[in-house]
Amino acid sequence: MPQAQTALVETARGPVEVPALGPTLMHEHIFVLTADVQANYPGEWGSEEERIADAARRLTELRRAGIKTIVDVTVIGQGRDIARIKKIAGQVPELNIVVATGCYTFDEVPMFFWRRTASDEAMAGRPAKDPMADYFIGDITEGIAGTGVKAGMLKCAVDAKGLTEGVERVLRNVARAHVATGGTPITIHTHAAARHGPAILDVLRAEDVDLSRVVLGHSGDAVRDPDYLEQMAASGLTLGMDRFGIDHFASFQDRSDLVVELCRRGLAGSMVLAHDTCCYIDWFAPGTLAPLKNWHYLHVSQDVLPYLREHGVSDADIDAMLVGNPARVLSGLSRRLANTED
Repeated sequence: MPQAQTALVETARGPVEVPALGPTLMHEHIFVLTADVQANYPGEWGSEEERIADAARRLTELRRAGIKTIVDVTVIGQGRDIARIKKIAGQVPELNIVVATGCYTFDEVPMFFWRRTASDEAMAGRPAKDPMADYFIGDITEGIAGTGVKAGMLKCAVDAKGLTEGVERVLRNVARAHVATGGTPITIHTHAAARHGPAILDVLRAEDVDLSRVVLGHSGDAVRDPDYLEQMAASGLTLGMDRFGIDHFASFQDRSDLVVELCRRGLAGSMVLAHDTCCYIDWFAPGTLAPLKNWHYLHVSQDVLPYLREHGVSDADIDAMLVGNPARVLSGLSRRLANTED
């Protein structure tokens, strides 16, 4: 299969061939931070060296559990620091870390972009186009902040408020960066209960996005709505079953049973797995997340996969969700090629 042998995916240590991706968790973070708060009130963060060492230790444990790649979907609005991630990647050489570009907002765009619009560009005598996509494109084609690391994923969010003016603007610019860079994959944080999938699809189709390279994130929250997820998968989107361990949204059993049911419906080829966890997040007060005992990088490997096997999910379906589907989304391989072993 020559296409699989030559297709490359960008990581924090440079491009790797698709077979090197192996078992992949498609929606994780390493650090989620409020950057300006951390710059002014760094006490809670503590030692940079200790945080990096802790992250390297946790990710080394993950690699030993059989995972070879994670996609760190931390972008603007979540404290992305690629120089820091590059240091961690250097300490965990057997784990691939794919990094992302994009913007995370549930409502308005960050002030940086507020007056950087097509109309403002025209007033300044420049071509009348929204410059936001150019930042994303540069991260993909040139690298991020002088690190040499190129983004391998685009990220945006559509939460309970839906397609506000700011959210739609980000979504469209993510879509345009996808098209301009030859199909860089997209992951979209969604609020499953609000069922914004059809509205998202309208935008993606209008922007000529390759739907086979789009992950509808947090689909696993829709534990009572498999019919909606089946409809989304039928459109070509990949379902992100990517919040295992966040048990206050949906229980371990409910999340796992949803995957079992969708596999029973023949949709293993339309799902990817992850936790949406991190080594440190400053969005919650210290100790607040302690009750989430399963919210860690090893939960899928140690608990979810055994449960799926015990409830009839085949090894072939698990391989599709962990290996074949991530390879397809990240590299643009066809479903047939991505799910065929070398």
